[in-house]
Amino acid sequence: MQNGISIYLGLDNTLEENLNLIHLAHKYNLNRIFTSFHIPETDISHFQQDLQTILKLTQKYNMEVICDVSPNTLALLNLDTLNIQELATLGITTLRLDFGYSAEQIAKLSHQNIKLQFNASTITQEFLDELNHYQTDFQHIDALHNFYPREGTGLNVKKLQQQNELLHKYNISVGAFIPSYNKARSPIKKGLPTLEIHRYQTASLAMRHLKLLGIDSIFIGDSLPTEDEIQELANLTDEYILLKAKKLTQNKDILKTLQQNTFTARLDEADGAIRTQESRALFKQIYICPEYIVPREIGSITLDNALYARYAGEMQIITHAQKKDNKINTIAKLLDSELILLPYIQPNSKFKIKV
Repeated sequence: MQNGISIYLGLDNTLEENLNLIHLAHKYNLNRIFTSFHIPETDISHFQQDLQTILKLTQKYNMEVICDVSPNTLALLNLDTLNIQELATLGITTLRLDFGYSAEQIAKLSHQNIKLQFNASTITQEFLDELNHYQTDFQHIDALHNFYPREGTGLNVKKLQQQNELLHKYNISVGAFIPSYNKARSPIKKGLPTLEIHRYQTASLAMRHLKLLGIDSIFIGDSLPTEDEIQELANLTDEYILLKAKKLTQNKDILKTLQQNTFTARLDEADGAIRTQESRALFKQIYICPEYIVPREIGSITLDNALYARYAGEMQIITHAQKKDNKINTIAKLLDSELILLPYIQPNSKFKIKV
C-alpha cells in the first residue's frame, strides 16, 4: 500500500517545516507526495522560492510527486505549454488532470514517460469509455479522490464505494484523503477529508476506515501531521483490523492477553456478538473472577468468567445490546468513534484490541 502526505507551498508551513515533513515521511517509507497548484490563497512569491528546494529533496529521496496541473496553472511552473520533459526535470512525476484536458489529450499523455492521475470523485463511465476509445494506456494511470475543506461537502460512503468500483473495473488503483488536526490547512481549517464522516475524527480512525472500504492509497490531507500519525499510516496493515478501546478491568494478566494477541472472528457468526476462535485457549491459564457485571452495550468487550464453567475465557465484542449476566465480565469498551468499524469484522476476520 503506497501512502503519502501533502505539501502546500506558500501557505501554512515555512519551507523548513515542509522540508522536515518530507524527511519524516521518508523516514517511515511514505514515498508519495500530493501538492496542489489550485489554492487561491497561495503566496506566489513563496511558492516560486520554495518549489525548487522542495523538488530537489523529493528527487534525492526518489519520491513520487503528484501535482494537479491545469492549463491555467502552468504559469506557476514558468511553463507556456505542458512539457513532459520539463516537468520530469523539475521532479514532478505524476500529473493529476483535474479539469481542462480532453480524453484524446489524456490518451496521448498516457503513452509518454509520466504517470497520470484522475479525480476519482468525479470521473464517469462515459469518460472512461471515451478514454478507451482513444486507446489510453491505463497502466500509467491511478486515481485520487478530492478532499473537501468546507463542512458538509465531503463524500458519503456510498458514493466513495461506487466510484471505487467503477475505477477498479479498469484496474485503476484509488486513493483518498484523511484529515489531521495538528495543523489544519488554511483557509477554512476544518480538515481535509474525502469522506464527510471523517471530519473531526482522528487520522488513525479515518485511515483504518478507508482501508476497510477498499482504498488502495491513503494521503494525509492537512498541512503538518504528527510523527505518530505518519508512523501509523506507514504501519497500516492488511493482516488485521485494529480496534481501540477503553479498559474497564484492572486485571493485568487479562489486559496483557487482550492486547498481545490477534483474534479471529468465528465462522459461525452469532446474532448479537462477534465471537473469537482463540480466546478460551488464550485465557485458559487465568482464573477469571466475576467483575464489571453490567448491561452489555454495543462495542462492549466481554469475557466469560469462572462461573460459566467450560465457556470461561470466551471473549466477544457485542453488536446488539444485551442484559447483564453474572457469568459475563465486561473488560473493555470500544471508543464510540470506533463503532463504525464493527460492520467490517466479518467471519474469519482478524483483529487486535488496543486499550
